[in-house]
Amino acid sequence: MEASTKEPRILDGTAIAAEIRAELKQQVEALGFTPGLAVILIGEDPASAIYVRSKVKACEELGIRSIELRPEATLSTEDLLTMVADLNGRDDVDGILVQLPLPKQVDTKRVLEAVAPDKDVDGFHPVNVGKLQIGQDTLTPCTPTGVLEILRRSGIATAGAEAVVVGRSDIVGKPVAAMLLQANATLTVCHGRTRNLAEHTRRADILVVAIGKAGFISADMVKPGAVLIDVGINRLSDAADVDRFFPNDAKRKETFAKRGSVVIGDIDPAAFAVSSAYTPVPGGVGALTIAMLMHNTVKAAKLRRGLK
Repeated sequence: MEASTKEPRILDGTAIAAEIRAELKQQVEALGFTPGLAVILIGEDPASAIYVRSKVKACEELGIRSIELRPEATLSTEDLLTMVADLNGRDDVDGILVQLPLPKQVDTKRVLEAVAPDKDVDGFHPVNVGKLQIGQDTLTPCTPTGVLEILRRSGIATAGAEAVVVGRSDIVGKPVAAMLLQANATLTVCHGRTRNLAEHTRRADILVVAIGKAGFISADMVKPGAVLIDVGINRLSDAADVDRFFPNDAKRKETFAKRGSVVIGDIDPAAFAVSSAYTPVPGGVGALTIAMLMHNTVKAAKLRRGLK
């Protein structure tokens, strides 16, 4: 597969997230009230705790009130449902986020469906999923919304474009497919049982990959000049894999030597040279997740009060 003659453009998710946060800060200042986001973190999972701290910090920066609830890991489903019901009834709470994963004894499906749809800032409630599918304005999942924001703010036309999504998860694949369809793209969704996957991916003007396999999409699976949106976040802990995917990347190898692992997306970095534009990992789609959560919190606050 030949590389594009033009240097591919890096779609900087970190810069786009900063732009979105600056806009949200102005919106919050103009509201005349303080939006509230409640975050429920059960137990002491270190990764979840770091993520929640990032969310609380983002709220502070934007002027959003954060309410952090930290019940014990032994909490039952019924106790958590009572907690969610209380938050549903509070007027000072515009968004409710239940940090996943939940402990094994908790019924995750029941809990997520108990969150009031108009406070569901994760966009996972069946009511919001249904509204997304039929094109109604609603709260949508943060990562797919971030993907569309990257495309829109980077001036990448979706109307009429051949878009291929690899992955059909409820969190990314399905909602991003619905959003691309509503943005007038011609859509193909691929998954683990798709036959001749490369035949589909090589047709894509816009290729969105969210399959959770390190470097899965190789350069020969990409149409020259395609836009590559890499949603995957995987860790390489084998030196041979680092050498294979990053043969000339001294910085990555230095990071690996220091930390014992490096991050890679679902697209082989060698494929980026074939593209016209791509999202890096890290610093691409993942950088927008918290910004889009803040966006959803402000949006929920407005929708609940009939504001635009």
